[in-house]
Amino acid sequence: MEYREIPYVKQPVSRIFLGTASPSFLKGEENNALLDAALAAGINAIDTARNYAMSEKSIGMWLRESGKRDQVVILSKCAHPDLLGRKRISEKEIRKDFETSTKLLGTNTIDIYLLHRDDPKTDVGVSVEVFNALHAEGKIGAFGGSNWDYRRIQEANEYAYKHGLIPFSVSSPHFGLARQQQDPWGGGCVTLTGEENKAARQWYIETQMPVISYSSLGRGVLSGKLKSEDAAHAGKILDAVAMKGYGCSDNYERLARCEKLAAEKNCTVAQIAMAWIYHQKVNTFAVVTMSSPSRIEANIASLSLSLTEEEARYLNLEEE
Repeated sequence: MEYREIPYVKQPVSRIFLGTASPSFLKGEENNALLDAALAAGINAIDTARNYAMSEKSIGMWLRESGKRDQVVILSKCAHPDLLGRKRISEKEIRKDFETSTKLLGTNTIDIYLLHRDDPKTDVGVSVEVFNALHAEGKIGAFGGSNWDYRRIQEANEYAYKHGLIPFSVSSPHFGLARQQQDPWGGGCVTLTGEENKAARQWYIETQMPVISYSSLGRGVLSGKLKSEDAAHAGKILDAVAMKGYGCSDNYERLARCEKLAAEKNCTVAQIAMAWIYHQKVNTFAVVTMSSPSRIEANIASLSLSLTEEEARYLNLEEE
């Protein structure tokens, strides 16, 4: 396993986060064996959110029974818009979500705390001030935004510097080999993919702010369950969110190229796609949903998979 430092997180963080937006976690079911296997394999970071149904309850069950809270890094998210799409970025809503999350998790602290969406109409100072207060109270470590445009993060950090406060130190947009063609869920999803986001990628390269990328495999497009030869019938294999966000011809071509390289390197399509992420100059961590110890081991193996710069460019359709 490979680990990197994230400012204001007390221990090194694995470059793979165990994603918990999967059916068994969302239902609040017992996932102790999977969580034990992930930690034993070296994955010490867990990604969840207040609006991931009962995911936090499932994690909390394991934390209480295993006694391993001090061995893991918990990332949770707050202030997601409500079911009517109303924005919730305020001290009241952030603290409300924090109290609910920590109660379910069975912990007093959250290592990485992110705003789940931005509200461009709300001054960035609101978020910076509330997060600094929570940090000063010893309740959170690192903080930042999920699906925040880099220019808004930059604005928030300028506010922090001006007022002698701690800045945002982590971000969680979509980033991966599969291009996000449309906002999969609505409500302001942010991606670093595509030519139109070249400036954003360059900003992250220059700042080296940790990027915890979601939908690393394009919500299944590059997981291996879809074959490029079946692309015409992808909608029968992938869900509607995956099709809206990532179901397009150039991603199917990326899939075909992953298949070709996977055959040459005797590995899986998912391992090739994951390796591509780790070979980028962006300071990446990847959130991956895993359902078994074998998938955990396969994802970890992608960290040591070698890709040349030419192969990485080939996968991203930059070379023939």
